[in-house]
Amino acid sequence: MRNIIVRRSVVAASAFSLALLATACGSDKSTDNKDEPKAGSSSAPAAPAVKGKTDAEVKALLVTQADLPDQIVSSDEGAQAVAEGAGATVDKAECKVLMQAQFGQKVGAPSGVGLTVAKDKLKEPAADASPEDKLKAGLEAIGSTQTLVNLGSYDGKGAEEAFAAVKTAATACSGGYTVTNGAENTKFLDVKPGSAVTAGDEAAAFTLTMDLEDGDKTTVHFVVVRKGNTLSSFSALGVVAKQPKTVIDTQVKKLG
Repeated sequence: MRNIIVRRSVVAASAFSLALLATACGSDKSTDNKDEPKAGSSSAPAAPAVKGKTDAEVKALLVTQADLPDQIVSSDEGAQAVAEGAGATVDKAECKVLMQAQFGQKVGAPSGVGLTVAKDKLKEPAADASPEDKLKAGLEAIGSTQTLVNLGSYDGKGAEEAFAAVKTAATACSGGYTVTNGAENTKFLDVKPGSAVTAGDEAAAFTLTMDLEDGDKTTVHFVVVRKGNTLSSFSALGVVAKQPKTVIDTQVKKLG
């Protein structure tokens, strides 16, 4: 519109001086520049937000017996663990997210979830085994580890936010907390940094001292790993549990 007005003015006032005409042209050019995009600007649309996977898609990514031949892997036990932990509550609000990840509950708002359980495969001694072999088998059973594997897929930055929330909760709950599930109370005396884990895009490991009956204690290994928009948590326990490195590495590898 500005250009049309300038052209009409030039035709109607042909007696104007060249200086006035130059001024009009200069003004027109300045206006045109205002309409041009600035250097470095882009009109390209923003990349669409990452979409999370469904329950079925997440469950297809869980480790299986074929992936872990030295473990006994059972998604049925994973489903049972979810059912058993569904009503669990914690005595400290700041520990809620940590408890949710431990007990197979949803952390944040995942689009899809999946759980399974991996247990050390133990060799039963033969009926006529020597006392030494039976003792060895018994010690292996005491040292066996059972790991609850919990996967959650998220839209956008949901996995990053959930990972940060779990880490924050673990730090806030270093002095311990108590989980109530029905008539059963489980007391965790402390939460400490665990052996470093290098997996996925970011990972954090913790050890929790769990108070058993009669004053006995045991260590729970808890690891959380984010790979892309998927959050994996591993809660491993046993009389003498160890960090489930093989389970962790195999599961994260399956996430792509």
